[in-house]
Amino acid sequence: MTQHAPKKALVIGAGIGGLTAAISLRRAGLDVEVHERAGELRAAGSGLSVMSNAIGALDSLGLGIDLAAHGQTLESYHVRTAAGRPIREFPFPEIIDRIGIPSVLITRPALQKALLDAAEGIPIRTGAVATGFESEEDGVRVAFEDGTEAHGDVLIGADGFHSVIRRQLVGPAPEESQDSGYVCYLGLVPFSHPNFPPGSVVHFWGSGKRFGLVDMGGGTLYWWGTENMPTERSHDWQGTKDDVLASYEGWADEVRQAISSTPEESIIAVPSRDRAFLDRWGKGPVTLLGDAAHPMLTSLGQGSGMAIEDAVVLGRCLESATDLPAALRRYEDERRERTSGMVAASRRLSSFEQATGILRPLRDAFFRFLPRASLIKMLEDSLAFPIREQQGSDKGEQQTGKPVATS
Repeated sequence: MTQHAPKKALVIGAGIGGLTAAISLRRAGLDVEVHERAGELRAAGSGLSVMSNAIGALDSLGLGIDLAAHGQTLESYHVRTAAGRPIREFPFPEIIDRIGIPSVLITRPALQKALLDAAEGIPIRTGAVATGFESEEDGVRVAFEDGTEAHGDVLIGADGFHSVIRRQLVGPAPEESQDSGYVCYLGLVPFSHPNFPPGSVVHFWGSGKRFGLVDMGGGTLYWWGTENMPTERSHDWQGTKDDVLASYEGWADEVRQAISSTPEESIIAVPSRDRAFLDRWGKGPVTLLGDAAHPMLTSLGQGSGMAIEDAVVLGRCLESATDLPAALRRYEDERRERTSGMVAASRRLSSFEQATGILRPLRDAFFRFLPRASLIKMLEDSLAFPIREQQGSDKGEQQTGKPVATS
């Protein structure tokens, strides 16, 4: 019997989604190449929350990727006023205990290292700036800025917010970003404070401003702040550390100390933006993943989680598939409702959280008095990732559900 060579997947982008996709696709039996435009694999110095849904998705790969060993498990989650008075403790620990899967607070470099370790042996070419692709009878060909090309059976655009693959698929019109109306300040610094115990996530809400403290473990703090401002300023912020401190004058001591402890050159300012949800992610042997498909605002902390979920579902849909384009469409169909809901919810919550004027006390009162059962339902919906066994992948048969948690 003739043994056929494995199908080949080209992954454009070596971020969180791209690396997870490469791992998932290799596990599904495909030969994988990753092409990254940056000259080196160096993650930006900030942090994120990999929530239980994303951890559950990674666990379903059976690779033993223990992110908790690289970061800090979430132990408490509080929302406070700018001055530090309590608004609400969110019951994440209770939900996480019921699901049985931790949520992990981790720096981007630490997450990247964990994924790179799991991707050992997968070729990753850096300095590979993709310029476009061409679908062919036997797959797809990608051209790069240096004149080289790569050929594969499928192409996965995991190249982020400014995805070249997305732009060729859908054209320039849907490329317009939606500005959220505020800038995000980010910092990563050694830190301790008596009001900030290990495993803490603490959000402070003011008027048109927010601030977050997130424990990354090992005495490292990831902090972020938001401030309403016009698009032309948020997209080209030219301020200083003193300007950031001035924005949080009178806020809780731990907020001021976090900013003061951070070297000015370590403070990053980025605009907060997303895009209108894209219903069609692919065509033929090409599809999108993560921010290339569905960028979202940060209010739910699920951008990385959705990319990880995408990657796991993608691998499941392509495993044993002979009709690869049809398998890619199944992947898109399975992910569309989940991701569109997250994009919309993130934008609604973002607008609510950045409230000013009379809406600010209404926002605080809403969360302070929201019935506990309603709050738990709202949070649990995002933390449960349905793990399914792929059956009849080429026949479009129904999949059997094995959810991590019922919600």
